[in-house]
Amino acid sequence: MKKIATPVEGVFILEPQVFGDSRGWFMESWNKSAMEREGLFYDFVQDNHSFSAKKGTLRGLHFQRGEWAQAKLVRCVRGAVFDVAVDLRKNSPTYLQWAGAELSAENFRQLLIPRGCAHGFVTLTDDVQFLYKADNYYNKESEGSIRWNDPSLGIAWGVENPVLSDKDAAAPLFDACALYF
Repeated sequence: MKKIATPVEGVFILEPQVFGDSRGWFMESWNKSAMEREGLFYDFVQDNHSFSAKKGTLRGLHFQRGEWAQAKLVRCVRGAVFDVAVDLRKNSPTYLQWAGAELSAENFRQLLIPRGCAHGFVTLTDDVQFLYKADNYYNKESEGSIRWNDPSLGIAWGVENPVLSDKDAAAPLFDACALYF
């Protein structure tokens, strides 16, 4: 596994070793001891799987507050996405900075997102399947979101009019939820 730093502290792109031959390919998508050799200590307790039918679908920016905060290891297993993590940790040297990476079924890349970051992605193809590993259980009362196009964050999503859920379309700007951080 190759660990690639991003501009946000604690957010890493992970490139697994992929072994291929005439039959196809094999890779380890998660190996706790390999992660620990890289200094990454996570105990994932929940897996989530999403499907997005249309190119330009944007999900996020989502986060969990307080004791329910979640670190995530995410990857795209069908199609392609532009995946984003925003640092919401007030004491972090990269507070309010974002990192993005293209994740696809073809490049096998994963994004590791520590607790205290908001997460979102936009689909670059139709028929996207996306997997999340989380190190804490989902708690509805602790969920939060920030509007995807908040000008104070300046995320370059590469899409003007994304397909959004009603919930994501109504998400507040960061200033309205900054009291959580």
